[in-house]
Amino acid sequence: MIVYQADKDAFLRDCNDKEIEEIILASYKAATNTKVSSSEVASWRESLRYVARALNHPSIPGDIGVAVEFILPQSRKRIDVVLTGHAADGSPHVIIIELKQWSSIKQSNRDAMIELRPGDLRVHPSYQAWSYSAFLEGFNEAVHKGMLQVHPCAYLHNYVSDGVIDSPHYKPYIQRAPLFLKGAGDLEGLRAFISQYTSKGNGIPVLAKLDSAPIRPSKALADELCGLLSGNSAFTLLDEQKHVFEAAKAACAQAHADRKPRVVIIEGGPGTGKSVVAVNLLAAVREGLNVKYVSKNAAPREVYKSALSKSKVNDRLHHFFGGSGAYVNTPENEFDLLIVDEAHRLTEQGGFYGNEGKNQIMELINAALCSVFFIDEDQRVTLKDIGTKEAIRDFAIARGATVEEYALSSQFRCAGSDGYLAWLDDALQIRPTANPTLDQISYDFQVFDDPSALHAAIESKNAVNRARVVAGYCWPWNSKKDSKEMDIVIGNYRRQWNLDKDGSLWIVSADSIDQVGCIHTCQGLEVDYIGVIIGPDLIMENGALKTVPRARDRRDKTMKGFVKLSQSHPSHAAELADTIIKNTYRTLMTRGMKGCYVYATDPQVAAYFRARLQHAAAVEQAVELEA
Repeated sequence: MIVYQADKDAFLRDCNDKEIEEIILASYKAATNTKVSSSEVASWRESLRYVARALNHPSIPGDIGVAVEFILPQSRKRIDVVLTGHAADGSPHVIIIELKQWSSIKQSNRDAMIELRPGDLRVHPSYQAWSYSAFLEGFNEAVHKGMLQVHPCAYLHNYVSDGVIDSPHYKPYIQRAPLFLKGAGDLEGLRAFISQYTSKGNGIPVLAKLDSAPIRPSKALADELCGLLSGNSAFTLLDEQKHVFEAAKAACAQAHADRKPRVVIIEGGPGTGKSVVAVNLLAAVREGLNVKYVSKNAAPREVYKSALSKSKVNDRLHHFFGGSGAYVNTPENEFDLLIVDEAHRLTEQGGFYGNEGKNQIMELINAALCSVFFIDEDQRVTLKDIGTKEAIRDFAIARGATVEEYALSSQFRCAGSDGYLAWLDDALQIRPTANPTLDQISYDFQVFDDPSALHAAIESKNAVNRARVVAGYCWPWNSKKDSKEMDIVIGNYRRQWNLDKDGSLWIVSADSIDQVGCIHTCQGLEVDYIGVIIGPDLIMENGALKTVPRARDRRDKTMKGFVKLSQSHPSHAAELADTIIKNTYRTLMTRGMKGCYVYATDPQVAAYFRARLQHAAAVEQAVELEA
């Protein structure tokens, strides 16, 4: 999506005759329906006049395309400026410009990182520009197929060359994305760089092609795992992902060097790239160190192992992946690094009977010189889940470990929409947010009145085996004993739960589209489209969502202990169950990269979600209720 676009001549007029920042601000609000900070408006005012100054030269045709705030597909990341045109040979080109107003920085010894202020680490602007071009190559069909050639660069118009920002340490990325600084020489260099790829102008059609090109099928982490562990990353780490990755790598190196334990806590919501960073970290440090990727969830581990088994070369890498219950008797500092993904799912005891060990968080921290926990507390989905930042922090301090905490905030799932996640939290009444409706949010969310229609819609999206139907565990698993029995029966809709033959590989099995999965088959994984059947454990009562723990199937292990707890501490049990049920549906409803389709057994729940889609629908619903 492009917030502002024009040809060069129109852009220069907007800069010279109008307040360009006000034009961008109005366009941004109209395109995204979100607010912008005053500092960002000031940055537009300051930086865009330098861009105009660079473009105001006869070597650059007046009909090149100029785009400001190009929003990357499947993301909320924005490219500052995109220029488009044709080179002397007639070939179409795209130039990415990353703008910074910095005037000084300190060098960091971490790869591609700079220190803007004490303790404030950022990615180098050349890395940032290059990473955005790599991201476009992965997601934009026209760029991926070579129909458009992309050339990234960075322009720091206030920065005088000092041998720091342009030091040899950053040379690998400056070579990929040239760095232009303050000064006449650099200004001429930037103009020459632009002219080289746009000398024949006619940039608006190129800009239109870039913006309208189909989005390539999303990459599944499991499909790219072999390449990742072989050093060929298909997922370029962007901004805070790169920051967090380098911080975790540095913590591991420091712990290994001084033999003092370190614990890193990385918090991030669904789709922020926790698992991508985790696997990149494994790939970066696995040579020469004793390291393991740990996950309480069996599904991600088995899907990753299955992906590795497709290559005889990588099949030997199975041993890097393991469960969280294997560290009960592990000697202290046995491992250099433990990478703990889905840390919110950790429990006190493990083992087949759930009676081994004392506390998995404590055991993991004790077993490694460095442990990195990736966590989203809103994805705790069983009564036994104890993974919280506070618990990790307490056990780390008790061991005398240095604790570092970071956050991943940018959304790369749910069409890159933070607004969808905020809306979902508000709609599920997990927490109030400023997103009461889905207005202006480009995520395919639909409510169905018939589960058969929902399943058919998801089947139609399964062309590349990337669509699934899941449900809350409110129906008995009859087919486990009799393969001819049906499990989820709602009127004429009759389907089975995920079959035992697929085990933890259900989400990647081709036959899975015929079945219905549960939380354990998909947590930590993603598809393009997810269909969610909301069972009778979530109903409407007096205009509010109400959770009904006893509507869960009696064999649902996620609620094991609820009856006993409700007898001794009824209020606490009800509060805990409410959290678990809502977190479960939140997790299920955030598995889809492109869309989520919902059916609810309670018609009032369906009506409630439908009314929350748009403001007009919500008003109409309110009028009907009043009548």
